[in-house]
Amino acid sequence: MSGALGALAGVRVLDMTRLLPGPFCSRVLVDLGAQVDKLEDTGAGDYLRSMPPSVERDGEPLNAAFELLNLGKRSLALDLKAPAGRELFLELVQHYDVLLESFRPGVLERLGLGPAELLARQPRLVVVSITGYGSHGPDAHRAGHDLGYLARAGVLGVSGPSDAPPAVPGVQLADVGAGLWGVIGVLAALRDRDRTGRGQHVDVSLLESAAPFALYTLSETLLGLPPSAARGEGTLAGGVAVYATYATRDERAVAFAALEPKFLGPFFADHGLELSLEVLAPGPHQAVLRARLAAIFAAKTADEWRAYTASRDVCLEVVATPEEWRNDAQRLALAAGRDPHKMPMPLGAPAAAPAPRQGAHSREVLAEAGIDDARIGELREGGVIR
Repeated sequence: MSGALGALAGVRVLDMTRLLPGPFCSRVLVDLGAQVDKLEDTGAGDYLRSMPPSVERDGEPLNAAFELLNLGKRSLALDLKAPAGRELFLELVQHYDVLLESFRPGVLERLGLGPAELLARQPRLVVVSITGYGSHGPDAHRAGHDLGYLARAGVLGVSGPSDAPPAVPGVQLADVGAGLWGVIGVLAALRDRDRTGRGQHVDVSLLESAAPFALYTLSETLLGLPPSAARGEGTLAGGVAVYATYATRDERAVAFAALEPKFLGPFFADHGLELSLEVLAPGPHQAVLRARLAAIFAAKTADEWRAYTASRDVCLEVVATPEEWRNDAQRLALAAGRDPHKMPMPLGAPAAAPAPRQGAHSREVLAEAGIDDARIGELREGGVIR
């Protein structure tokens, strides 16, 4: 159950989304104090539940990301394809401030539950749609995943290495970006509702959410100028030796990200390198500096580089393993020192309750909406709810 503290205390959110983007959005809303109820179908539900990798919960496997994304939420399982299910949904949604959905454009409209229909019935409702390619346009109905959105939005098109196809990022930028834009949309729409008394439809696409992550590198193109560097050769895209990763003596890696003279100077002085303006200019000369830096970093272990950075302000970090990040002293200090009355960072601290089992709160959620036990029993027997 969501905590009572937070800027969104008292705000009720009905979350129809699944997988990563929408659930990330609603998990942040939980962290901000909202009550989030997860509406799943009566079949497989949110199929992220059963995807690997899993953790054990009450003797059953549960996807690890699902657990983190759905802490503090309740689950209602409802068959929207059944006429009784659609009728129940229309009764239920009247008790919420925000509805999150991530169906392809037109799916809810065919059920008579599209944003326009819902807002006509409930003018104060905020409806947030998270789609792949947006709600309109020639490719609105295309299927996609994070890597494809990054490719289409130009993010991979500026990413290295320059002599091979772009590397697959180890993170889901479009998915998380869309979730955060969804949060921003919710906050703005609720603020506007305070002013006007009216809700609205917020339309978020993963395609558009991906592009800002390459804003710096794409800025020239977005202004109509020719790019100054080829793919993988921009200053922040692998084109300069002082903004790159290197192997250590113990086969770990470090990230060297020193762009300003005040950070470069001490490191270069410590290692007999000459500092000049050419250090920050992409070009063939970078290969020589890159080779010298590779030899320097390969001479020490990861722990030795950690010890070095403890006494030098040089923008150098050891590439952490997941376990190291989990136990990172700075991460733990930030979590321990966070004021619960202020906005927490997303996923910064455990919510008050674990991720729910599918349909675990169906009776509770429906009872809050005024549905009596007799009708709930009939709906359950009829397979409309679970």
